[in-house]
Amino acid sequence: MRRLRVGVLGLILAASSYSSFATASLNSVESSHLFKTIGGAIAPKSVATSNTGLISAQNMMYRHSVTLYDAASAKLIATIKDSVRLSDFGFTAYEGMYQGAPVEGAFSPDGKYLYYTNYTMYGTGFNGDEVDDCSPASKYPSSFLSRVNLATKKIDAMYAVGSVPKVVKVTPDNKYLLVANWCSYTLTVISVKSGKTVTTLKIGRYPRGIAVTSDSKYAYVAEMGGINLHRINLNDFSQSLVPVGVNPRAVVLSPDGATIYVSLSDSGVVRSWNIAKKKVGKSVKTGETPRSIDISSDGSALFVVNYTSNTLVKIRTSDMKVTQTLDVCERPIGVTYDSATNRTWVACYSGVIKVFDNL
Repeated sequence: MRRLRVGVLGLILAASSYSSFATASLNSVESSHLFKTIGGAIAPKSVATSNTGLISAQNMMYRHSVTLYDAASAKLIATIKDSVRLSDFGFTAYEGMYQGAPVEGAFSPDGKYLYYTNYTMYGTGFNGDEVDDCSPASKYPSSFLSRVNLATKKIDAMYAVGSVPKVVKVTPDNKYLLVANWCSYTLTVISVKSGKTVTTLKIGRYPRGIAVTSDSKYAYVAEMGGINLHRINLNDFSQSLVPVGVNPRAVVLSPDGATIYVSLSDSGVVRSWNIAKKKVGKSVKTGETPRSIDISSDGSALFVVNYTSNTLVKIRTSDMKVTQTLDVCERPIGVTYDSATNRTWVACYSGVIKVFDNL
């Protein structure tokens, strides 16, 4: 991660020039789908949709911000800085101002809030280092989850979580916040109502992707340092294992809840898992180091970004065949499908966001 930061910072400095020729660099097939290239003071690690008109981009420590966009026009609505006074939120052991590092975001089902994880914090008591090779024995400082009030566009709550939190999900019933803590090897479960941690579950090496069933009964958490998803019963927090393959990173569920789709980073594969049959379904090679994935609202298509192939891939779920491959940008890292506009948004670590129409 430290080596990556140097490269990303250099790419950010060149982001404005990259944006100016990005559209021209697309081939004719890609150009027919490109709606907009978004530049500016961003370094998006991820993008997320509310499916009610908002898109967020989480810009890590490179910009110390979250940017909000109108989903229809793709125009910037607000830039929210990650700086907070932790003592204002009840964390009295921390004096003065602190900065975060927004990684991943999730909107609340009621559309009132955006939650985002902070890779680390910057200020007294935190070392601000970037680490990907870590464990609980590393004693890396714990971090925080931030909540943005979408009416005021201001941070109005902070939650203590584990070390190097990555993915956050809100259960569809708006009962729990689930946070995967990369270096703690845990999942933090927070009550939305009370704001308190309900439980902390052991996952294993490098928890990352999270998917929750539409009835909010089960969560699936990827253990990227292993071969399993952890199926968590959200009533009693019991766990069972789903052996999907080596290095599972991102996870999505089909709308009918029958199938899990997971990206396997090292093998360059996206794989399906039949929940009822408890067995691996079809797999497809998408490119080098697939990262984030999302699914269309009707469940017919998956959208996958391949980090070192610099591509966005569309997969037909009925037979797990690649139907489209686009050269999108340098280091595509995040993707989200917005059902309201039928558009796919791609976060590029090089400092731009690509928005595509109706792939």
